[in-house]
Amino acid sequence: MERYIKPLSKMLKKTVVRADCKAAQLHGGTLGDVRLVTGTAETDDGETLPVKLVWKTQKQWERHGDPGSWRREYDLYMSELGGAFSDTLRWPECYHAELNENETQLWLEYIDGISGLDLTGEMYEQAALELGRFQGKLYAEKPAFLQTMANLSEVDYMKNFYLHYRSWPVVYDYIRSDKCELPRHLCQMLIDIDENEDGLFARLEKLPIIFCHRDFWVTNIFYKDGKIVLIDWDTTGWGYMGEDMASLIADEADVEHMVEYYQKCVPAYYKGFSEYAGISHVTDHCVRELMLLMFGYRLVEWYIHADTPEDKALHLNTLQQIYEMKGDIP
Repeated sequence: MERYIKPLSKMLKKTVVRADCKAAQLHGGTLGDVRLVTGTAETDDGETLPVKLVWKTQKQWERHGDPGSWRREYDLYMSELGGAFSDTLRWPECYHAELNENETQLWLEYIDGISGLDLTGEMYEQAALELGRFQGKLYAEKPAFLQTMANLSEVDYMKNFYLHYRSWPVVYDYIRSDKCELPRHLCQMLIDIDENEDGLFARLEKLPIIFCHRDFWVTNIFYKDGKIVLIDWDTTGWGYMGEDMASLIADEADVEHMVEYYQKCVPAYYKGFSEYAGISHVTDHCVRELMLLMFGYRLVEWYIHADTPEDKALHLNTLQQIYEMKGDIP
């Protein structure tokens, strides 16, 4: 149990001399090995205290177009980013961190809150508002540590991700083929994005370049005691304003409420951002288009390879909800 001593001492703010703990696998979308550590710790003053924390191990691997992502969360925890959070939006506290030649280990606070599709509409809206405030503050203040960090995903990551998917015949040819089972208007929605790519990216390039989480979906968002805690920072980097809203609304979405959340969360996000930075010049938020660039072909892939009729219907309905978002947000 020696490996637990340092993180438990930091967590308890006491010197731990002995630990009796077990580690159980945590489920989730992460590519790392994430375990929940529970048990007891004995301190040097004779106390025996209950403990619970997360132990996250990430081995070196190469994400397409983002080779440094495997160690990014470690790098961010070692930076000054923690000081940029507020009382209403933060990440889990890191009690101990290690970087070996091809592996990182993080010992993190366990967050016991509401997450995933258990989040309510009000919680979605609060998450959008708080993220807007956080990103607006960083955009306005431009802290020196953030400007000099070498290991952040690049602005073109989202564009290159879209181009990578678009070059894949399995999805590109499918929506153009007679064998396609998707409704024609949904195929045409994606084809229109491809055919108007240059103009769309010209519109996106007018948006502010901001510090994006880039994995801002419901299983990484926790609502606890009226506040937002955000986990899994390995894809973080520079991107276009609104990318995270596209993830919040479209990534494994609450399909029944997608249009409603689109209409509420985007204004909330812009409201939060504008508390710190002037964005009156931004008249074209492009969030719907960002959803199609980031998730359009992925939803087609998931539709093609769905294991059940229910999953197939879910991906089709997600595309349908994006289709119905046409028009301005009221």
